[in-house]
Amino acid sequence: MRRNFLFDLDQTLLDFHASERKALELVLTANGFPYSDDIYSAFKECNKRLWLELEKNDITRTELFTNRFNYIFEKSGGGPAGLDPLAVNDEFIRTMSVNGVLLDGALEFIERLRREAADSKIYIVSNGATINAKGRIASTGLGKFLDGVFVSEDMGVAKPAKEFFDIVLDSIKAPKESCVVIGDSLSSDMLGAKNSSLASVWFSPQGDVESAMREYDIDFCARSYDELFDALKKWMGQEKNAAI
Repeated sequence: MRRNFLFDLDQTLLDFHASERKALELVLTANGFPYSDDIYSAFKECNKRLWLELEKNDITRTELFTNRFNYIFEKSGGGPAGLDPLAVNDEFIRTMSVNGVLLDGALEFIERLRREAADSKIYIVSNGATINAKGRIASTGLGKFLDGVFVSEDMGVAKPAKEFFDIVLDSIKAPKESCVVIGDSLSSDMLGAKNSSLASVWFSPQGDVESAMREYDIDFCARSYDELFDALKKWMGQEKNAAI
């Protein structure tokens, strides 16, 4: 049976925060705002809170994009009168899309997985803006190792909704037992895998790991790419020292 690896993108393969920080600095200064580490920290915390609200269907994507920049305008002193937060958000996403940053070891890991699991498929399953995700994939050279990219903006539904993974499975024509979700987020990736009865690997886990594994029915945890490779070997039912 062909195996299908469903990878989250940000903080699993790409360093979202490095791209985010660079893009925010460029966009704010270009629009007459000050930039500092404190402003970035405030933006990051606001952004995290708003994405959690979106995952719960409490806000829309447009509200998320509007609210995060209205918030940072206020934190930065107001800025030019009449500045459109959605226009600035579009500029921010475009800037991020050409500034992808790989996590240390991510490309080598994907190359190894592609080489040693040659009969398997590697997909991206990501929440966010399509231009942002696909642009950063292209700018890092990651795309040549992938068999497909699924982004919530294109799909009209976001992780952790079961419908997100229903679309993925239907598109790749794969049974559930052939797929494993790999990601860093409990509320998005691991809950999405649980909602869809898919195997899961929690990457770079933090906090009360044992409780989280029980709550989200997580199959494996991995704190490094070496551990992640071993976890995928175990999922595939291989002996410890065997090649995938």
